[in-house]
Amino acid sequence: MTGHAYDGRVLDAAIDPEQQALVPDVSGNVINGLGEGRVRPPSTIYWQDPRTLAHGRLQNWMLEKTRRDVPQIMDMRTGLGGRGNEKRVPVAPQPVPGDAAEFAAEVKAFALGAEADAVGIARMRPEWIYAEHADSPGADLPNVIIVLVQMDHAELATAPEPPSVVEVMRQYNRGTRVARAVTDRIRERGYMAVPHGGPVGGPLVMVPAAIAAGLGELGKHGSIINRRFGSSFRLAAVLTDMPLAADEPDRFGADDFCRNCQVCSRACPPDAIADAKQTVRGVEKWYVDFDRCVPYFNQTYGCGICIAVCPWSRPEVGPKLLQKMLRRLGSDQA
Repeated sequence: MTGHAYDGRVLDAAIDPEQQALVPDVSGNVINGLGEGRVRPPSTIYWQDPRTLAHGRLQNWMLEKTRRDVPQIMDMRTGLGGRGNEKRVPVAPQPVPGDAAEFAAEVKAFALGAEADAVGIARMRPEWIYAEHADSPGADLPNVIIVLVQMDHAELATAPEPPSVVEVMRQYNRGTRVARAVTDRIRERGYMAVPHGGPVGGPLVMVPAAIAAGLGELGKHGSIINRRFGSSFRLAAVLTDMPLAADEPDRFGADDFCRNCQVCSRACPPDAIADAKQTVRGVEKWYVDFDRCVPYFNQTYGCGICIAVCPWSRPEVGPKLLQKMLRRLGSDQA
């Protein structure tokens, strides 16, 4: 791996030998289903119980390095704004009757009033639940609420330096607070609800659920691009059986833009971002090479360069891009 220029700096992408010794024999791309033509649930690979993961020792190495070098994130329960109440309220014995559209509007208004910046709703799909978590609480619930919380782009743009990971964890905490508050609100209304907030993984792969819920399009860098926030945000989720009207996916031209843009791929120190879509578990999509990305990700406290440099994330660029792509879509559909 060679160094890449980013924000005037040349970053060394060489991997620490101590970490290199922990790389397992199995490829993370194989675990993720790269090249597979059949749709299937994903397999756990990172941000789960390390004892169950082929890459668990790498995950532990990354967390220990981050705790040592960035002590501000050591106690997320009480620091960085906290994660909200950990104990859930009981589900009321009788569900409040109501219309799915009215409930959806109520849930969104509540979430937006409880620190969320955007909210979407989708019908649950089996391929969004990790195979190892099929029996986890909430995995069998029919609806998913996705919460978006914006990051401070100036802090994110310091990636891969420590201030960026502090901001990421601060927003993970905010997303978790929102998810827990929404969960308790739904339970008070007599419906089951289970919250999930990062960075530790739950049963749900949130990115495809968020796309289905209308929160954006998948970008070349493997993260969602939202029409308002670019990729400068984090997600949280609530799984529930409350009747909710689902949202439609939002297509505004980000996918078309990514086909020609090479900003993130050129900025990626380990060359992990491909210029063409690939088939992953039966779906053609943008895909980031796990085996190339993760070692550098680990050494740089979660990196984040790709979403920081994404033109859609830059406050002075994103709105102009949106108007340009919407005009192009309008011309194509005329």
